[in-house]
Amino acid sequence: MLNESVIKVLNNGMWDLATCADGEPNVVPVAFKSVTDDGKLVVGDVFLETTLNNIKANDGKIAISVYDAQNLEGYQIKGTAEYVTEGELVNTFKAMVEKMFNGAVTAKGALIITPAKVIVTTPGADNKKEI
Repeated sequence: MLNESVIKVLNNGMWDLATCADGEPNVVPVAFKSVTDDGKLVVGDVFLETTLNNIKANDGKIAISVYDAQNLEGYQIKGTAEYVTEGELVNTFKAMVEKMFNGAVTAKGALIITPAKVIVTTPGADNKKEI
């Protein structure tokens, strides 16, 4: 589902996670993120309390906006998320966060997102097309 172009933007661009609960939308940028070899998106949980609550309230539904600000290439990825607090992914994010914040903060877990749809948000003829 994630082609080479999408993966490139995911690896190099900023991700914004979007959730909603009780009619109240929430969007947060994330710095600790990665794409797994099997095409899942992983986010380290440092300050995701509202996002996690919204995911629980909506059967795991989440959307991600990712883009390259230089050339305006972008994608919206819709899917479902699950939260884990143990394992290799969590340990990797804990090490990244602790290094960046000199041990003052750590990751509490990891959000594993399974994409269901990828939609082009790049301006032009392919805008709004599903990949």
